[in-house]
Amino acid sequence: QVQLVESGGGLVQPGGSLRLSCAASRITLDHYAIGWFRQAPGKEREGVASFKWSDGSTVYSDSARGRFTISRDNTKSTVYLQMNSLKPEDTAVYYCAAAGGETTLLWYENDYWGQGTQVTVTS
Repeated sequence: QVQLVESGGGLVQPGGSLRLSCAASRITLDHYAIGWFRQAPGKEREGVASFKWSDGSTVYSDSARGRFTISRDNTKSTVYLQMNSLKPEDTAVYYCAAAGGETTLLWYENDYWGQGTQVTVTS
């Protein structure tokens, strides 16, 4: 069974940084794009960034572009989300997910999900 395990969430002040990790197992990553999504209380789940494993192509949401960077470690089958210049509105549960094929910020195009990690940005 495919496993996606997120880590790295926490409490940070506005302007701070966090790096989230998504460790993938039992999945042929070359066939998938790994994405980061987030969901704040009372809001819909939204795509943040996506990384296509086979060619390294990426896509970012408007809110993430310029502040967040998605990357991978081939040796660890892990995808990272480096988040800089964090804002209170970035507060949410962050999930990683796997979609077959191309990068996508659409949550319903993903086949597998992790359990999520909480990110709270507050002073």
